[in-house]
Order: sequence, then structure tokens, then C-alpha cells
Amino acid sequence: MANRYFGIFDPLAGKTLEIMQHDGTVDEALRPTDLTDEKILELYKEMALLREVDDMAVRMQREGRMGTYAPVRGQEACQASAAALEPGDWIVPSYREMGAMYFHSIPFEMTYRYWMGDEGGSAWPRSKCATPISIPVGSQPLHAAGLAWAMKLRGEKSAVIAYFGDGASSEGEVHEAMNFAGVYKLPVIFFCQNNQFAISVPRRSQTASATIAQKAAAYGFEGIQIYGNDLMAVWGSVKE
Repeated sequence: MANRYFGIFDPLAGKTLEIMQHDGTVDEALRPTDLTDEKILELYKEMALLREVDDMAVRMQREGRMGTYAPVRGQEACQASAAALEPGDWIVPSYREMGAMYFHSIPFEMTYRYWMGDEGGSAWPRSKCATPISIPVGSQPLHAAGLAWAMKLRGEKSAVIAYFGDGASSEGEVHEAMNFAGVYKLPVIFFCQNNQFAISVPRRSQTASATIAQKAAAYGFEGIQIYGNDLMAVWGSVKE
């Protein structure tokens, strides 16, 4: 795929990739060529299903049928980023990736089992190419960097995507992982879902940087800020 987004939508220049506007109009010059109308409809149905399954999980947690649960509501398009991956690519989830796991063929029922206290909910077949849910904030990007390094050493053509939030971007492990990935030119995507509030403090208390995406420049790899509710922007940038 030709470089259509990275370098052009430079977060250091204050640019954000947004392909579909709030009124539904689309910049066809930026639309991903492999994201057909049929594919968009399919993904939309899956995102709507995710919303229902997510809402059900929240109700079950409030009823005491789950020990805890981190909602995905409002981040469905970000979660659909996993649909842009190839089957052999790996996802490394935090505790808020039920949707991403589903888009990468981990069934909802397994995530439900996990949050109900059954560790068997993490025992999916190794062919699924996903690590177990990571609870410690910011620890999973290190796992992703390690996976990507192994892939590079083996000469594999797959990639890894690590999901984390804006709060995790303040954790030292995240910076260590990105520095390592930059030095060794690893095939890993660090996907920060910035929902503007960490467990304890808002986004403005996490960093003095204008954006989180611009931090990539310090580690020697491309970064991009996208509008996270724009499925086309999410799909296109992850695919690229």
C-alpha cells in the first residue's frame, strides 16, 4: 500500500487524520481502497453487536455476576482496528479489548468467562495469535515488543499490535517498549486509545505534549493521530 497517511498527517504539525466527517461526508481521496461499502456495512454490524455485548457485560457486572469489567462503549471503531490485521498477526490486549479480540477471532464467550473468574477464558488455541488480557497498566507494550523482536529474528512477515490507553502512556514500560522497537526497527504498532481520562486523572494531567501520537518521533518511527470514531481512518492507518 502506498504511503497515504503517515508523514502527511504529522501530529507534530497538529494534523489529525479524519476521512469521514460528522455529517457523513467522505473524503474519497483518503478513503482506503480496500474498504468497500460491503465491508463497511459488515464492520458496522459487528460494531453494533459489540455495543450490545458490552452493555450486557456492564449490566452483569453491576448485578455481581462478573467480578469486574472495563467497558468498550464509545471505542468500537478503535476496536475494529483488529479487523485490518492478517490472521498471522498478533494482538496484545489490555483489559479493554473485548472488541479487538473479537475482531481477531476470539469469541465473546471467552472474555465473559475470564471476567467471571474462570482462567479458562484465556485458554484459546495458540492459532488465535493473541496474548491473554493484561491487567497491569502499561505492561503489555513490552510483551508486544518482545513478540515483534522474535518475529524479526525468525524472518517472519507478520506484525504485532499493542493496545493501551492515554493513562498507560505515562508508564515507564510503555516508553521502554517504544524505545526498543525504534532502535531495532520492529514490526509493531502501538495503538493508544485516548478516551481523555485514565483511572485517576484526565488527559491534561498525563503529558505536556500537544498530542500523544507525536511521541513516536522521539523513538524514531512514524506516528499519526486519528479521529478514533472514524472507522475509515482507523482501518486505513492500521492497514498501512
